[in-house]
Amino acid sequence: MTSSTSHIAKHLREIHVGGNWTYSNLQDQLSDVTWQQATTQVHSFNTIATLVFHINYYVSAAIRVLEGEELNSKDELSFDHPPFNSKEDWDEMLEKVFSEGEKLADLIEQLPDEKLSEDFTDKKYGLYFRNLFGIVEHTHYHLGQIALIKKLVAQIENQKK
Repeated sequence: MTSSTSHIAKHLREIHVGGNWTYSNLQDQLSDVTWQQATTQVHSFNTIATLVFHINYYVSAAIRVLEGEELNSKDELSFDHPPFNSKEDWDEMLEKVFSEGEKLADLIEQLPDEKLSEDFTDKKYGLYFRNLFGIVEHTHYHLGQIALIKKLVAQIENQKK
């Protein structure tokens, strides 16, 4: 029988690099996005770069907790990313997203299933299950936004031609 933690890790990997039943994942959506497109502001929406940083902010926080550190992330900081002024900046962010996605999946797989019903550092944050699977749900939510913004950016680029 496959463990619950293995299922969560599998979902996390699939939302990052593919294989989920929605057929949408970060790798496919972001593979052809340039740093200029990622930083293009459309209406009052967050940019693709901001959403990617925001998604990974919580992945990074969960990694630190699973490695034994204190939870010190703050929701209000989850959109405060460094500037993306070059292809190198964008590529570095993408590398971080995919490497940390895999790292978190690995750490989740190492957890015993019983850990999922324990409080995530503090009762006020809910259970490990809520927080770890919540990262998958959160990523799906913002992935939909990224897909739509990507289409809008393409429309803007086509209108300029």
